[in-house]
Amino acid sequence: MIKDITLGQFFPGDSVIHRMDPRMKVILTIVFVAVIFIVRSFLGFAVTGLFLAVAILISRIPVKTVLKGIKPLLFIIIFTAFFNVFYGTGVKVFPNISWLSWLTYGGLERAAFMAIRIVLLIMGTSLMTYTTSPVMLSDAIERLLLPLKYLKVPVHELSMMMTIAMRFIPTLIDETEKITNAQKARGADFETGNIIRRARALIPILIPLIVSAFRRAEELADAMECRCYNGGDGRTRYKIYNFSMRDYIAAAIMLAVLVLVVIINILF
Repeated sequence: MIKDITLGQFFPGDSVIHRMDPRMKVILTIVFVAVIFIVRSFLGFAVTGLFLAVAILISRIPVKTVLKGIKPLLFIIIFTAFFNVFYGTGVKVFPNISWLSWLTYGGLERAAFMAIRIVLLIMGTSLMTYTTSPVMLSDAIERLLLPLKYLKVPVHELSMMMTIAMRFIPTLIDETEKITNAQKARGADFETGNIIRRARALIPILIPLIVSAFRRAEELADAMECRCYNGGDGRTRYKIYNFSMRDYIAAAIMLAVLVLVVIINILF
C-alpha cells in the first residue's frame, strides 16, 4: 500500500504538458476542479473524463501509475459512495425484501455520481503534480499569489513551506517502508489481529518515523541557515516563466470544456 502512494511525486518528461507554464497548469487545475463540482449529469462527467483521458495520454504518464494513485484512497471513495446511497429516492431496487427496502435506484445513481466525482478529482489534481516539479509548482503558486503580498501575507514563506512538505512526502514514504521492513525482519506482525492490535503494532513504526522527520527538519534548517537564507526579500529568480502558444491553446480547450458542461447542465 505504501508503494501505491504517488501524492507529491514528480515524473520527469518532455511532453507538451511537462513543458507548459506551471502557472497555467495551476490555473487550469483549479478550473478543472470547479468544472467537476458544477457537473450535474453523467454526460458532463463523460466530457470531463474524456478531456482528462486525453490530457493523461498527452502527458505520457502511464495509466497504471495514475490508477495506482487512487488505490490508497479507495476506502474513502467507497465510504463516501456507501453513505450517499441512503440519500437517494425513487423506485426501490428490492421492494419485496424488507431489509433492503431502503435501496433505491436514485441512491445507487447518487453513489456512482459521487464516486466518479472523487476519482476524477484525484486524477485531475494528481496529473498536475506528476508533470510539475515541486520547485516549479511552489514558484508558480508564489507568483499567482504575489498580489497578496501587498496585504502583508507571507507569500514566499507559504510557498517555501509547501515546497518542503511536497518534497519530503516521497522521502517519508521511503523511510516508512524501510522501517516497516526492518520491523518485519525482527518478527513484527502488522497484518493479523483485530483493529486495536494492528494499531498498537504501528507504534514501532511511528516513533522512529517521527524521530527521523524531526532529524531531517533540523538538518534542513541548519543547511538553509548555513546558506544565509533570509526569505524572499532581494532574491532573484533562476527561471523566468512566460506563457506560450501551447498554454493559450490549453486554456482555450479548458474554457470549451467548461462551456460545454454548462450547456449540458442547462439542456439535461
